Amino acid sequence: MTAKAETDGVIITKLDELLNWARSSSLWPMSFGLACCAIEFMDAQSGNFDLERMGVFPRPSPRQSDVMIVAGTVTFKMAERIKKLYEQMPEPRYVISMGSCSNCGGPYWQHGYHVVKGVDQIIPVDVYIQGCPPRPEALIGGILELQALIKKEKQADR
Repeated sequence: MTAKAETDGVIITKLDELLNWARSSSLWPMSFGLACCAIEFMDAQSGNFDLERMGVFPRPSPRQSDVMIVAGTVTFKMAERIKKLYEQMPEPRYVISMGSCSNCGGPYWQHGYHVVKGVDQIIPVDVYIQGCPPRPEALIGGILELQALIKKEKQADR
């Protein structure tokens, strides 16, 4: 955030930069853990990786969340529920697709009649994290990428 300090102790900055800084510094994800990727998400919250130091505080409700982390195999049976939860999230809302299964169907993509070939066919995805399952470091990298995307947003484009 670029800010200009005045002599009276007042800081002047652009509204876009202030809002984007605040939004990117306090992400509240709702985890939609469906398979083994959800275990890696839990590990990323542990003391070894500590997502809270980055301002990431998981929330239990979609109405309190601004980020949905879809981690694992998305079946057609779950697709309707994912969409419904996404629609319950307040604007602005973001989606992280974590792992091969949620990105493209994973090992089930060819012969799995019950598997959606990517969560992006249901809801818009902002960041993809590759791996099967991706390590917690990859999730942290994805969160940093999302934070960079948020800092570039313009309020007029919303």
